[in-house]
Amino acid sequence: MRNSMAACFALMSSNPSFAATNLDNLAGGWSGSGSMKPSNGTWEKVRCKVAYNVTKPGKSISLDLRCASDAYKMSLSANIDQNGTQLSGNWFESEYRQGGKISGTNSDGLIEARIEGETVAALVTIRTKGDHQSFVMEAPGSWLSQVTIELNKDAK
Repeated sequence: MRNSMAACFALMSSNPSFAATNLDNLAGGWSGSGSMKPSNGTWEKVRCKVAYNVTKPGKSISLDLRCASDAYKMSLSANIDQNGTQLSGNWFESEYRQGGKISGTNSDGLIEARIEGETVAALVTIRTKGDHQSFVMEAPGSWLSQVTIELNKDAK
């Protein structure tokens, strides 16, 4: 679960697209809640906060993600680059010491991506409209099989 959760949040946070494909629009804080489902359990509530920092205007962002449920906490960082509609990058979850690669596309507010690590593979879909973002991860075969989260951009 921890490996899958770290990977899914890495992608979620590092790749959220905006209606205009410019990563600069993500700058600032986002927060929200949702749920996750272990492959052999029931849905569990999760809360998240993400801080985005533009590292290269229009091309790259870094992020700091913190999520918690009643059962765990995690702290994740990621660096994402965009070239046209293509996304690439890396992520690292410091509490569980897991990391990996991110690849996918960002077009018209829709990100479709794959995240991979040593023990994790997941497909992620992220839709961003204005100051709202929805995130869905599916990782069949992983301990954490599904995640859904709704995020809103924090007021300035």
